[in-house]
Amino acid sequence: MERIQEAIEKARRERQGNIGNESDLSPDSAQSDGPLRRGSSLANKSGSAKGSARQNERDENSIRIEYSQTKTIALDEVDLKERRIVAGFAHDSRSEPYRQLRSQILKKFRDNNWQTLAITSPKTGSGRTLTAVNLAISLSLEANQTVLLVDLDLRAPGVAGCLGIKEVDAGLMDYITGESDLKDVLINPGYERLVVIPGTPQGAFTSEMLSSPEMKRAVSELVERYPSRLIVFDLPAVLDHDDALVFAPKCDATLMVLEEGGSKKADVERAYQLLEGTNIIGSVLNKVRYG
Repeated sequence: MERIQEAIEKARRERQGNIGNESDLSPDSAQSDGPLRRGSSLANKSGSAKGSARQNERDENSIRIEYSQTKTIALDEVDLKERRIVAGFAHDSRSEPYRQLRSQILKKFRDNNWQTLAITSPKTGSGRTLTAVNLAISLSLEANQTVLLVDLDLRAPGVAGCLGIKEVDAGLMDYITGESDLKDVLINPGYERLVVIPGTPQGAFTSEMLSSPEMKRAVSELVERYPSRLIVFDLPAVLDHDDALVFAPKCDATLMVLEEGGSKKADVERAYQLLEGTNIIGSVLNKVRYG
């Protein structure tokens, strides 16, 4: 079996480990029987008094947020499922790999006092943005964790489209250039502890934008404003251009998304070589087919 196992094993030996190596995002998994209730830490799977008591105890320790200035968008649940945004649905089996990935990432981040996570891939088409969105949602469902998801694919931003957000008035670069206030680029997609900063297409010279003093100041502000918030950056693919090479090393950790049957061994090895010195904490093997 060729696939990309040799490259993955090599990456495991060279890095700190493989996190969540099998994230099954295939659309033909078991059907969902309902989403997690947004605005609470966990879905109440039982109607019993004991279950309710446990839920109340969790809620007392939950971070509760009411958005007064941040734009809030109510997303259609049927549309989310069709788009494979499944991390917020309590009994959909496709959400379980994201919960497992979330637990491993939270442990590493809390053990090391990290705050920023870059997500990238060797080439486009691996499901990088889908992974970033689902992971951010799953992280935000943790009762005491707030999350900011930032679209840093400045040439072809995809986070808003992945969520089904059709109109984006302003993005991160509009804030950086002073054309918009920060509150005007923030979007709450209906999950209580999750905020998204979408992107707007910028054309060429994007790596120069990512390495600019203005970008550095903006990222520092996002980090320092909420020290307990975990910030997920959706970066473009490593081999497409040099944007990920410029920005990923500045993050506390980086997660590599690989495509089962799609990511070539040579591309995986080259991506890891180009990111030498970056703290790659693991890889997600995406689009896995079982059976």
